Amino acid sequence: MGRSSELDGLTTLPELLEHSIRRWGDKEALRQYDRPSSKWESWTYGELGEHVLEWRRGFAAMGLRPGDRVAILMPNGRDHVCADQAALANGLIPVPLHAIDTPGASAFITIDSQACTLVTNKLSRWQQIRATGVEMPDLRSVLITDAGETEDKDDGEVRVRSLESVLADGKAWEGDLPAGPFEDDLAAIVYTSGTTGRPKGVMLTHRNIVSNVKATLECVSPREGDTFLSFLPLSHTFERTAGYYLALATGCIIAYNRSVLLLAEDLKVIRPTVIISVPRVYERIYARVQDKLRKSKPIAKKLFDWAVEVGWRDFCRRNHMPLEKSSRAWLDGIVRPLLVTRMANMLLSQFGGRLRIAISGGAALNNKVARTFCGLGLPIIQGYGMTEASPIIAGNCIEFNQPDTVGRPFCNVELRLAEGNEIQIRGPSIMKGYWRREDATDEAFTKDGWLHTGDVGEFNSEGMLRIKGRIKEIIVTSTGEKIPPADLESAIETDPLFEQCYIVGENRPYLTLISVVNTEEWERFAAAQGLDPKNPESLSAPAARTAALKRAKTAAGDFPNYALPRSVILTTEPWTIENGLITPTLKLKRGPLSKKFAAEITKLYATHG
Repeated sequence: MGRSSELDGLTTLPELLEHSIRRWGDKEALRQYDRPSSKWESWTYGELGEHVLEWRRGFAAMGLRPGDRVAILMPNGRDHVCADQAALANGLIPVPLHAIDTPGASAFITIDSQACTLVTNKLSRWQQIRATGVEMPDLRSVLITDAGETEDKDDGEVRVRSLESVLADGKAWEGDLPAGPFEDDLAAIVYTSGTTGRPKGVMLTHRNIVSNVKATLECVSPREGDTFLSFLPLSHTFERTAGYYLALATGCIIAYNRSVLLLAEDLKVIRPTVIISVPRVYERIYARVQDKLRKSKPIAKKLFDWAVEVGWRDFCRRNHMPLEKSSRAWLDGIVRPLLVTRMANMLLSQFGGRLRIAISGGAALNNKVARTFCGLGLPIIQGYGMTEASPIIAGNCIEFNQPDTVGRPFCNVELRLAEGNEIQIRGPSIMKGYWRREDATDEAFTKDGWLHTGDVGEFNSEGMLRIKGRIKEIIVTSTGEKIPPADLESAIETDPLFEQCYIVGENRPYLTLISVVNTEEWERFAAAQGLDPKNPESLSAPAARTAALKRAKTAAGDFPNYALPRSVILTTEPWTIENGLITPTLKLKRGPLSKKFAAEITKLYATHG
C-alpha cells in the first residue's frame, strides 16, 4: 500500500504544499547550485512557504486576478517553483513554457493561452520573443527573476519588471490575498509537443493533477527525506506531477541539476535516491558502460554479461516472468556472490551509489537496457501516460515489475481496448479539454466519454499492459510487415555511434536507418575504416555505411529480421528544437525529418529497390 491516505481530504495543489509545510517545516525541501558563491544552497519547507507568500503578494500587487494566465519560461529551480505555487495559490493559471523551446514557439503559446504575464529568468529571453515581431494583445507585463537583469521599464505596451521591484510592491501591498482555488479550477494549461501541426493547450484541473499524485503514491511510494534529482523540464507534465508535486507532497528533497551537460557529475554529487527520467538517459548510461567494457579486456565483458544473466534470472523468478534457458544456470549460486554485486556496484556508481527508485516514462525502454539494470539490482520502473491524463495512466511498482510492460492501470483509471486495440481511458485525472479548441476536444473523446490515446495495447496473463505502438506511427512496409519505429530506434541508440536515429520504410520494401553519429565515436569509427572523419564524403562511403549497418543490426539483434534496417544514411548535423526536427520533449518530428531527407531517401530506394 502506498502513502495516498496521508493526503486524504486534500483536493488542490496549494493544499498539498500547505500540508507539507505544517508537517515538515524545518526539513529540507529544495536544493540548488548558486553560481555566484559556487555552492549548493537549500531551502526548508518553511522557507519555501515564506517565499511563496512573498510571490503571492507580489502577484496581487501587480493586479493579477483569479483565472488570469501566467506564462512561465524558466529552467527548473526555486524561482520556477515559487512562481508556480504562488500563481496556483492565488487562483491564477500557470502556463509552463519549454525552457529550451524556440522564441517563435514560446510566442505562439503566450498568445494562444492569452497570458497576461510572462515570468522568465533573463531579459534576453523576452527580447528574443519580442524580436519575432508577432503581436501579443493580452500580454501586459514581463517579470524578470535573475538579479541585475533589468530595471522597470515599458517595452511598448508591455511593462518589464524586475523580481526585486515586484516583491517590494508586494511587501507594501495592504489588500487581501485571493481565496484559494477550487478542485475543478484549472491548475495548468500545458501545451503538447506538437509532433504534427501546432501544439494544443491541455487544460488540467487541480482535481486532475491531485488525483494523479495520489494514484502514483499507490504505485511508487517515496520515503520522507528521499532525494529527487530534477533534470527533466518542468514544462514536461511527467516531471511536473511525479518529480515536483508528488515529491513536495511527501516530504522529499528536490535537488536541481545544474545543466544536462553536468548530469553525470550531478548524479555523483547529489547521490539521489529517486530519479525520474526518459529512456534516453538510461540508454546513455548503458552505452557508457558498454563502451568502457569494449575498451577493457574481453574477459571483462564476458563476466559482466554473465552477472547480468544471473541477476536477470533472479529478477524473472521474483516477477513471474519466463526464465531463460542456460546450461550454466546451475552455477548461479556460485556466481551471484562473487560477480553480481561487484558488477552492480559498477553500474550503481554511475548514479551516485544510493539510487533506490528509477522511474522511466515518455517512451518505451529498450529491453537490453531493462535487462541489464534489472539484472544488476536497479529495477527501472516503467510507466505509461500522456499529458491529457495528468499524465500517468499505468505503472509497474517495486514489488511487481515486468519491464516488457508498463504495469497495471492506476487504481482510479478505467482502461479499455477498443477497435484496433486502441487504448481508451477515463477517470478523474483526464483533462478538461483543449484550450479554445472545441473541435479538437470533441475529436479527442468517444461519444460515450472515453479519451482516445492513439496507442495500441494488449494485456498479458498477469493483467499487465503492453504498448504495441502508435496507431499513426506504426510503419507498414510494402510487404505488409508492421514495425513500431520508436522501439527500433531506441535499440540502435544503445550503440554509442548512433546519437539520434530515425527509421523510414512506410510502403517501402525494407527499412532504412537515418542517424546522427556521435562526433567522438565517428572519428574512431571512420579512422578504423580508413576514412577521413572530417571529409563529409566519408559519411556516404560504402565502407562506412556497411560497417555502420552491421553495428546497427547488432544493437537491434533482438528484433526479427524483417524489422532490421537494410540501408543507412549517416549525418553529423544534430536534430534540435531550434532546427525544428525534434520537440521540446526530445521526440522526433517525423514529418519534418522525412522532408529534410526526402532527396536522399528517394535516391537510395531508387538505386537499391
